[in-house]
Formats: sequence, C-alpha cells, structure tokens
Amino acid sequence: MKKMLAGSVALVTGSGRGLGYAIAARLAELGADVAIHDISQEAPAEFGEFANLDDAAAKLARDGSRTVAVTGDIADEAAVGAMIQKIESELGPITILVNCAGGDIAARGGKPVPNDALGIPMEDVHAIFNRNLIGTMLVCRAVCPAMRQRGRGSVVNIASAAAHAGFSPGVVYSVAKAGIVQYTRCLALEMRPDGVRANVLSPGPTKTARFLVTRETDPEQMDESVSLMRYATPSEIADAVAFLAGPESRFVSGQVLRVDGGMNTYAA
Repeated sequence: MKKMLAGSVALVTGSGRGLGYAIAARLAELGADVAIHDISQEAPAEFGEFANLDDAAAKLARDGSRTVAVTGDIADEAAVGAMIQKIESELGPITILVNCAGGDIAARGGKPVPNDALGIPMEDVHAIFNRNLIGTMLVCRAVCPAMRQRGRGSVVNIASAAAHAGFSPGVVYSVAKAGIVQYTRCLALEMRPDGVRANVLSPGPTKTARFLVTRETDPEQMDESVSLMRYATPSEIADAVAFLAGPESRFVSGQVLRVDGGMNTYAA
C-alpha cells in the first residue's frame, strides 16, 4: 500500500469509535501518525466497539502507526488547547485535521424530544450546536494558525447529508451541520493565501455501530451487493476523507463532497 501520508500527523476528533475510528485507521494505513479523541476514556465502549479509548489507540498502534489518545469536550476551549499541546508534544505538528465529533444528541443524552423546529428544548439546541458547530470551530481555531505559519495543512470537516436539505426531525442538527459547511468555506477562503486547504465531507446514512443500534434500518439498504440504494460503510466514508486529506486533492479547497451513493443529486 502506498504510504502517501507518511510524515503527516493527523488529529481525528470523535475517533474512539464508529466513523471517526474508521477514518483514523485509514489515515494510519496510509502512513500518518494519528491522534484519536473522544469525550472520555469510556465513550468507545457505549456500543461495544472498544473497551476504552486507550484500547482503540492500541489497535491503531498494532497496525504500525504512532498514536496518542486524548480526551476532552471539544466545546471547551481550554480542554481543546490542552489536547493539542499533548498531541504536538508527542507526535509533532498537526498537518491533517478531521473534525468528526458531533451527533444529534440531547443535553442529557439520547435524541431531543421533541426534535423539531419549534419545540426542541433550548438546552438541547445549545448542546447540539456545541457538539457540532462550536466544537468544530474551536478545534480549527486551535490547530489552523500553526498550519498557516508553516504553509501546510489540510482540514476536513464532517457535515452530513442533513446539511443540504430541509430535515425534520433533526432540525437543529441539520442547521448545525449546515453551519459547518459555511464555516469551512469561509475558513478555506481565509487560508488560501497560506496554502492551507479546508473542505467538507457530507456522508449519507452510514452503518456505524451507533447507527445500527439507534435507528430502525431498512433490510434492503443493508445489502452492500445491490446497487447504490443502500447505506454506506464506514470504510467508504474513510476513503473519501483520505482523498481530501492527502496530496491527490492538493488543489481542492472550499469544496463539499457528498458521499451518499447518489441519494442527493441536487445542486448545492
């Protein structure tokens, strides 16, 4: 396998499990040293994927990558700063940033009830914005200035198919992800003179452990052998992130890549 990311240091937020871990593993396969992150050591165990965050990091290390595990709330600016300091002291300057942490999760866990435009509790509005848009912004603010100084770096912010159309339920999640899309466009414009790229990847429904446990799935869309009328696999999303993070997309910035098997074919 071509190690096209050799010499890179990647931070993938929300990577103790699920889609984030698949992304981290793919970047490690391509030669990057990888920092994985979750809100706590115990979070990766919620859906049975790993015993804890250190266990997830150990699996990456067994595959040959230098790794470090960091915990913290990405909506807490001080916690983000401490995480970045630890990563860079152990692995070196971050050259790839993937903001994958997020989710349509209420302040007290689970889905907001109700989860619509007019009735969602305001504490859940704040929680979802913090978990998605504010957290993404704070991590970018902590990492990107040093990328600009070095004249090198790639940012991939994970949005969602929900960012590009009206959705209900999941209204505030949809708005937060749309905010990530627009923030990334603005960030890309600002960093263009410094040679640092920023792009958005918007996945469609993807078969992560959390997705399978928390949703009623369509059996026909579980079959990976039948057309594109199905759910994505985490590895398919991870491959697209690797493209945006790596040298093969070196002149791509400020763009949105929807990875949904053609589910959404409208412009925007």
